[in-house]
Amino acid sequence: MQGKGLVKTFAILLALLSIYQLSFTIVGQNIKQKAREYAQGDPAKEKRYLDSINKLPVYNLLGMKFTYDEVKKREMKLGLDLQGGINVILQISIKDILKDLANHTHDPDFNRALKMAAEAQKSSDKPFLDLFYEAWDKIAKETGKHLSDPTIFGNKKLAGDIEPGMPDEEVKKVIRQKVDEAMTSAFEVLRKRIDKFGVTSPNIQRLGSSGRILVELPGAKDAERIKKLLQSTAQLEFWPGYKQEEYAGYIQQVDQIISRKYSIQPKDSTQAPQIVSLSALKRQAGYGPVVGYFAVKDTAKVNQFLRDPEVVKARPENLRFAQFLWGKRDADKDIIPLYVVHGNADGIPPLSGDVITDARQTFDQLSKPAVSMDMNAKGAKIWEKLTTDAYKNGSTIAIVLDKVVYSAPTVSNGPITGGRSQIYGKFTIEEAKDLANVLRAGKLPAKADIVQSEIVGPTLGREAIHQSKIAFIFALLLVILWMIFYYGRAGVVAGVVLLINLLFVFGILASLKLVLTLPGIAGIVLTIGMAVDANVLIYERIREELRAGKNIRAAIADGYSNALSSILDANITTLITGLILFVFGTGPIQGFATTLIIGIVASLFTAILLSRLFIEWWMNKGKKMTFSTKVTENWLVDVKFDFIGKRKIAYLVSGSLIAIGLISIFTQGLNPGVDFVGGRTFTVRFPQAMNSNEVANALGEVFVENGHKIKPEVKTFGAPNQLKITTKYKIDQSGEEVDQEVEQKLYEGLKPYLPKGMTFDQFISTKGEKQYGMMQSIKVGPTIADDIKKGAVWAVIFSLLAIFIYILVRFKYWEFSVGAIVALIHDVLFTLGVFSLTYKIMPFDMEVDQAFIAAILTVIGYSLNDTVVIFDRIREFFKIHLSWTPEKLINRALGSTLSRTLNTSFTTFLVLLVEFIFGGDSIRGFIFALMVGVIVGTYSSLFVATPVMYDLMKKRFDKVLKRKK
Repeated sequence: MQGKGLVKTFAILLALLSIYQLSFTIVGQNIKQKAREYAQGDPAKEKRYLDSINKLPVYNLLGMKFTYDEVKKREMKLGLDLQGGINVILQISIKDILKDLANHTHDPDFNRALKMAAEAQKSSDKPFLDLFYEAWDKIAKETGKHLSDPTIFGNKKLAGDIEPGMPDEEVKKVIRQKVDEAMTSAFEVLRKRIDKFGVTSPNIQRLGSSGRILVELPGAKDAERIKKLLQSTAQLEFWPGYKQEEYAGYIQQVDQIISRKYSIQPKDSTQAPQIVSLSALKRQAGYGPVVGYFAVKDTAKVNQFLRDPEVVKARPENLRFAQFLWGKRDADKDIIPLYVVHGNADGIPPLSGDVITDARQTFDQLSKPAVSMDMNAKGAKIWEKLTTDAYKNGSTIAIVLDKVVYSAPTVSNGPITGGRSQIYGKFTIEEAKDLANVLRAGKLPAKADIVQSEIVGPTLGREAIHQSKIAFIFALLLVILWMIFYYGRAGVVAGVVLLINLLFVFGILASLKLVLTLPGIAGIVLTIGMAVDANVLIYERIREELRAGKNIRAAIADGYSNALSSILDANITTLITGLILFVFGTGPIQGFATTLIIGIVASLFTAILLSRLFIEWWMNKGKKMTFSTKVTENWLVDVKFDFIGKRKIAYLVSGSLIAIGLISIFTQGLNPGVDFVGGRTFTVRFPQAMNSNEVANALGEVFVENGHKIKPEVKTFGAPNQLKITTKYKIDQSGEEVDQEVEQKLYEGLKPYLPKGMTFDQFISTKGEKQYGMMQSIKVGPTIADDIKKGAVWAVIFSLLAIFIYILVRFKYWEFSVGAIVALIHDVLFTLGVFSLTYKIMPFDMEVDQAFIAAILTVIGYSLNDTVVIFDRIREFFKIHLSWTPEKLINRALGSTLSRTLNTSFTTFLVLLVEFIFGGDSIRGFIFALMVGVIVGTYSSLFVATPVMYDLMKKRFDKVLKRKK
C-alpha cells in the first residue's frame, strides 16, 4: 500500500480535530445538565444560572481557557427536534409593498391586477411580482394604461425614479429593484430583532425571490413570544381617542340593531329568545375610549357585528372614520378591551413610528414595566400638538402598534414637549424588552405572515435525544458483533474503523457547525449499516482470492484492488441521491442528507485505507488475520441458482404485488401529510389514554367554518396518551390572530380531557419541560405545500435521470441503465403500495411527506448500490468467461455476489430495525419506508434489474462477448 505515512498523518490529524471539537459539546452538555439540576424544572432559574456563567472560564484545555459563551459557540448544534425551538418561514407581502409604492392608490386597474396575481398564486410557484406583471400586461392591452401613470407608480413617492410616460418595461425594472430593497430591509429588521433576542446560533436566510424568509431558532423556549416578535410589523401609530359621551349613543343604536337581527331563538318554546348585543357580550363596562371588555372567544362575533352593513350605515358624522381596535389581552381574566379611536379618509395617522429614534424598557410611575421612546425634532413638534389638544379636550391619545392598542393615556399634566413618550399596559419585563427591541429595529416594510412553522417543546427534544442514544448504541453494538461473528479478526478491524468513522462524522459536523437533527441521527444510524458495505465487499473478495489458492498477503492486496471499482460505483450512486436530497430538501431532510453524505465520504476513507493499515499492522506483528470463522467460512460459497430461469416467476410475483398496490393507491389513496396538502398538526399529551374518534368528534364541534364542521384527523402517536391532531380549519387564512384562534379552539375542544385547572397559556407554553399539553405544532400553508410537493417530484425525477446517465456512462450499454431504472421504479411503486395498503391499520404514523420522499430517494440509492455491485461483477465476467453462455455467466455473477448482497442487506436492516423500535415516534414511518425499501431493493437487484437487462440484451450478447475476445 503506497502513501501509508500520508494516510496515517491525515487520519491522526482528523481524529485530533474531531476530539477537540467534540470536547466542547461534552463540556457544554455537562454544564446544561448542572443548570437543569440546579433549576429543578424552573426555566427562568435555569436561564439565570447559565447567564451568570456566560463570561466565566468553564473549560481548560491544555492551558487554553474557554468561557461558557465560547463553549456554546463551538459545541455541536442540535436541531429543533432534539432540543426544542421554533422554525418558521415568513411570507413578506409583496402585494402590500406594491400598494405602498403606489401610495395606496384606488386605481381600479392596478387593484384588479393585484387581485388577479393573488388568485394566480394559489396554483403557481412563480414569485408574486412576476404574476402581477403578467396580470398587468393583460390589463394594459385592454386599457392602454401605463404603470407610470400618476395614479399608479408615477406618484410623488417615486418621483425621480419613475416619471409619467416612462415605458412599462423600464418601470418594471425600477419596481423590481424597490421590492428587492424592501425585502433586504425586512431581512435586516428581522435579523436585528433576532440578534437582540439572545438565541444561540440563530439561522435567518432569504429563500430566493419568493418574498419568503426562513428563521430557525433552536433552543428557543417561548414560541408565542417569538412569533409575536417576528410577525410584528412594528407599525406604530398615535391616534386621538374618543370620549365616552361622543360614542355612547351610537353604541346604544348598535345594540338595538344587533339584538333585532341576531337574537337566538331557543329550542324550548317556553323560554324567551336570547338577546345578543355588545352589552350582552361585555364582561365589564368601559371608560374613555374603551367601549368595554369582552371575552376572547367573543372577539370574532364582535368583529362580525361591527362590520354589519346596517351597523356601519348607522354611524353618525363624528364617527364616520372611527376605528374600533382591540387592546392587549388580559391573560389572567381572559378578556380583551375594545377601543374606539379617531381615523381619517386616508388612514394616515397624525404621528407614526417613523419619528422614533430610540426605545428602551423602563418602569412607569407604579414601578411596572413600560417602554420609553424618544422622537426626532419633527415628531416632537407633532407630539406636542397632539398632547396639547388632548390636554385641552380632556381626552386621550391611543398608542397603537400593528392595529393593537397598547395604551391610551389621558394627558392630565399639560402638553408633552421634547418628544418623550411612554407605552405602558400590563407588560411583563420580557414583553417590554421585546417591544423596545422591535421599535429600535424599525418597522417591516409590509405584513409578515407565518406560512410554515414547526414548534417543538423541550420535553419532546429531551425524549428524542434519549431515544436516539439508545438506538445508536444498540445498533452499533449489534453491527460490530455481527461483523466479528461473520469475519472473525477482520470483523474486529471493521468494528474499529466503524468507530473511527463515526468519530470523523460527528467531528466534521461539529467543525462545520452543521445542525444535527433527528433525521440526521437516522442518517448516521443508516450510515452504520452502509459503512460496513465497503468492508463486506473487500472481505468477500479476499475470501474469493483465498479460496483460489493465493497466500494471505496476495489475497489481501488483490481483494482491496478488485473491490475498489464496486465500492466506488456503489457509493457514488448513493452519494448522488444524497446530493439531490440536500438540494431539494428543507430543514430536517437536509440534515438527513448532510449526515448521509458525510458518512459515505468518511466510510470510503476508513474502509478502503484505514482498515488496510490496521490489517497490515496486525500481520506485520506476526499475528494471524482471519476473514471468516469456522461457522461462516462456507456460508453462501459458490451458490448455483438459476436466477435467469426463474425470472418469469419473479416478473409474475412482482407484477401482481405492484398491481395490488396500484389498485389500493387509486381506490384507497395514500395518507398525505401537511407538507403536501397544507394544514396544522398538533402533538398533544394527556394524563390518560385517549380515544381518537371521541376527540375528533369533540373538536369537530369547535372547528366550525361557514356553518360546516371541519372534523380533524386524530391518531394515536406513540404512547396511548399522546395524539397527533391534523386540521385544515382556516388554513387559507394567515396572521397571528388566526393562529391564536385555532389554538384557542383546540384548547376548548380538548379542555375536558386535560388536567383540571390547566389554562390556555399553560396548554400552549413551550417555556419549560412539561408532562401534558401541546408538545409540538406544525403549520404549512397551501402555497408552501404546493412548492414542497413540486420540489419532491423534481427530486425523484432528477435522481432517476442522474442515475440513468451514471449507469450508462459507467457500463456503456443502455440495457444496464434501463434494467436499473425499471428496478428502481419497481421499488418505489412497491413501497407506495405497502403504505397505501397499511396506513389505516398500522399503529404508527404513515404520512406521505417530505421525510417519506427522503426515504424513497434513499431506497433508490440503496437499491442501486446492490444493483451496481452485481452489474460490476457481470461486466468483470464478460472479460474472463467468454465461453460461458449468457445465462450461466449472469447466474454465476449473481451467485458470487450473493454473500455480499445478503450480508449488507442484513446489517442495514438490523440497524433500521433498532432505529424503528427505539428511535422515536416522529421518524417511525420514515424508518419503516427504509426497511421496506431494503427488502424490496435486495430482491429487485437479483430478480428485476438483472433479468430485465438480460431480456433487453439477448440479441447483443454474442456481439458483446465477441468484442471482448
